[in-house]
Amino acid sequence: MSSGLIALLDDLAALTKMAAASLDDAGTQAAKAGSKAAGIVIDDAAVTPRYVVGLTADRELPIIRQIAVGSLKNKLLLLLPGALLLSWLAPWVITPLLMAGAAFLCMEGYHKVMDLIHPSSHGHDDERLTAAPQTTQERETERIESAVRTDFILSAEIMAITLASVSTSPIWMQAVVLAVVGLGMTFLVYGVVALIVKADDFGVYLAASGSGTLRCLGRLIVSGMPFFLKALSFVGMIAMLWVGGGILTHGLHEIGVHGPEETIHHAAASVAEFMPSLASFMTWLTSAGIAAILGTLIGAFVDFSVKHFLAPAYQRLKSSVKASKEASN
Repeated sequence: MSSGLIALLDDLAALTKMAAASLDDAGTQAAKAGSKAAGIVIDDAAVTPRYVVGLTADRELPIIRQIAVGSLKNKLLLLLPGALLLSWLAPWVITPLLMAGAAFLCMEGYHKVMDLIHPSSHGHDDERLTAAPQTTQERETERIESAVRTDFILSAEIMAITLASVSTSPIWMQAVVLAVVGLGMTFLVYGVVALIVKADDFGVYLAASGSGTLRCLGRLIVSGMPFFLKALSFVGMIAMLWVGGGILTHGLHEIGVHGPEETIHHAAASVAEFMPSLASFMTWLTSAGIAAILGTLIGAFVDFSVKHFLAPAYQRLKSSVKASKEASN
């Protein structure tokens, strides 16, 4: 009896160790996948605060909370099941879809580059947000819906990058990693956004305090936030181009076109030889820089293709379908 109980306890201990190791592996894979989505996360954190511009201070955090809830629904209720179904039925589609998403990232990064050079009309959402609806509730609803739509695209990229990182793992591991990344990214992004949005209020509070040091710190926060947001947006732009270009070159490598990724690798290794003490950093910096340049060029090409080919073709198809419906009626 006692020997059987001891054997059972040994089995339970072994199973516990296996489960702990599996969860630890899931956490490690989630961290790796999350780091690859850094550019999207930074851009999301830089973009979201604009949705509460012009609202009263007491409505800022409730709006951010509703956008965060919408983001969780996007990731966990729509994108996660879709990603698992795709991984099960057509895993070969993951790399092309990831490359398509990377091309979209490059185009968005290219728009930001062009906006730095000369302001353009890419900000259609901003124009829609500045148009005042009839009531405050309608205005808030419009902003939340616009933010959640934008989040869906960014969340799809995050989940696609994550899925590609764990595509060879068991389906349960994929589900765990996707859920961990989805939850972690959402809390990270919207937690940071909440801090950014309320930083001005905190700065004003400090500036109104009696201490001279705190007053100076408060004024510094208030005056520095616009520059911080611009810097964050710039870093997000670079990260989008770097991540997008890197995904595309790696995707080409996966489908048999090895030239671009090997060329970047050799260039990075050559640069690193000049600074052996900083070899790892210089390798990363060179690879990321080349990927960002490629991302900009690819973004320009995709933007041109969308404007002059895809958008007109879509409009013609839409008009044709509409004409057919009217004729049938």
